[in-house]
Amino acid sequence: MSRLLPVSLARTAFALAFAGLAATVLPSGPAAAEPPQQQRTQVPGYYRMALGEFEVTALYDGYIDLDPGILTRASAEDIQGLLARMFVESTPGMQTAVNAFLVHTGRNLVLVDTGAAGRFGPTLGAIPANIRAAGYDPAAVDTVLLTHLHPDHAAGLMTAGGAVAFPNATVWTAQEEAGFWLDEQAAAQAPKEVQPFFAMAREVVAAYDRAGRFKTFVPGGELLPGIASVAAAGHTPGHSGFLFASQGRSLLVWGDVVHNHAVQFPRPEVAIEFDSDQSRAVATRQRLFAEAAAQKLWVAGAHLPFPGLGHVRAEQQGYAWVPVEFGPLR
Repeated sequence: MSRLLPVSLARTAFALAFAGLAATVLPSGPAAAEPPQQQRTQVPGYYRMALGEFEVTALYDGYIDLDPGILTRASAEDIQGLLARMFVESTPGMQTAVNAFLVHTGRNLVLVDTGAAGRFGPTLGAIPANIRAAGYDPAAVDTVLLTHLHPDHAAGLMTAGGAVAFPNATVWTAQEEAGFWLDEQAAAQAPKEVQPFFAMAREVVAAYDRAGRFKTFVPGGELLPGIASVAAAGHTPGHSGFLFASQGRSLLVWGDVVHNHAVQFPRPEVAIEFDSDQSRAVATRQRLFAEAAAQKLWVAGAHLPFPGLGHVRAEQQGYAWVPVEFGPLR
């Protein structure tokens, strides 16, 4: 008949045995050096979600700090209060993301907007690298849809070295948008500080137009199977969104309908100095907010916090932004 050790002795024996084992496997001597920080680098800037049979990849171009003073139609006190409510710092400026969106429909690889290509400084220009990080080659993009021709959306049509960034793509923008930014007379009449925007638009469009790969559309029609253009003018004369639809699910890529989520969702009437027609931009925002909330559309925004994907929820006063939750594609 075997004898059992008392519980207290068994625990002591186990502790001693474990200590002996640890002594044989744990390093002795001075403590190991602390692991170095990873130079404060971030993961690659892409996020993927499924939309029916479509694959949507949000791409991060980087960020720019914007002065809260460029938000208009509200007092500085109100704007600062709304920013603080969402813990958005305003010094040295509101950190504002610049996003683009790559959609694989099964037959087309479509890029909506192209980023700034570094023309606004070193914090922007990551779209090509993030396309590659997401598993694609920029040469595989066959369609580029531009919401408008501002530099942070269209400058990325060219590389920093001046080459065509998407050599096999056809580029589309609204007819009214092209008519405005490519008009040399309009450029000559524009304020001096805005004239470089006109020059950039002409430069990047010309590179594709020479190859017969620049086209325009009138908003409201289908551009490709499952992709329709949406009128969203106000921020610029021909500013447009794009509605992607597959298997009963829809995503509205709305460009610059919102520049600051903390302020413009609760207060859609707040405009920004960059709007070419502030009253029209506000009316467009109010219309698209109402439609997105009522139809429970997925929304993608160029200046919403990355990945810029989510829903719009109607509140008693104004609206709220409900960002996508990280998860598997389904």
